[in-house]
Amino acid sequence: MKKLAIFASGTGTNTAKIIEHFKENKTSIVALVVSNKSSAGVLKIAEVNHIPTLILQKEIFFQGNGYVNELKSAGIDIIVLAGFLWQLPVSLIRAFPKKIINIHPALLPKFGGKGMYGNHVHEAVLASGEKESGISIHFVDEQYDRGQIIMQAKCSINKNDDVHSLANKIHQLEHRHFSPTIEVFSTL
Repeated sequence: MKKLAIFASGTGTNTAKIIEHFKENKTSIVALVVSNKSSAGVLKIAEVNHIPTLILQKEIFFQGNGYVNELKSAGIDIIVLAGFLWQLPVSLIRAFPKKIINIHPALLPKFGGKGMYGNHVHEAVLASGEKESGISIHFVDEQYDRGQIIMQAKCSINKNDDVHSLANKIHQLEHRHFSPTIEVFSTL
């Protein structure tokens, strides 16, 4: 059974869906929830589901070894970034090669990079006049949103869409596709 660590910075809607998906799964289990914010809603989700948590300290994360020892000690096999807003240190990426995946709320390579998260992405997509948007699930490498794409799912953009309606479409895609993609990835 593969052990997953979910890294998240916010409310944890994707984390909740992933935990639910893997509750009865025979291949993988969510073994740890990691956050860089001690007040993040995702920590409450972990608590309710009796999943251990780890709060990252910025200096240790970036100046130390990226908590590699703690993750290895917990037996973590795969790291899933689900709304985690810090770029990962090289030490962590190298310790888990092709074992860290991220979800991005746009069709990469467009609308990726530093500062492109949440509504910032949706605003940029709408301002560009794109006719579609979507999600990208990709491996994490040393650059923001540049790792090899594992899968993408698309939605159309209507002339009446605004940031809120586009965000809702993207959340639906995330909730539909992220957990099954993690499951397939975890069996490889």
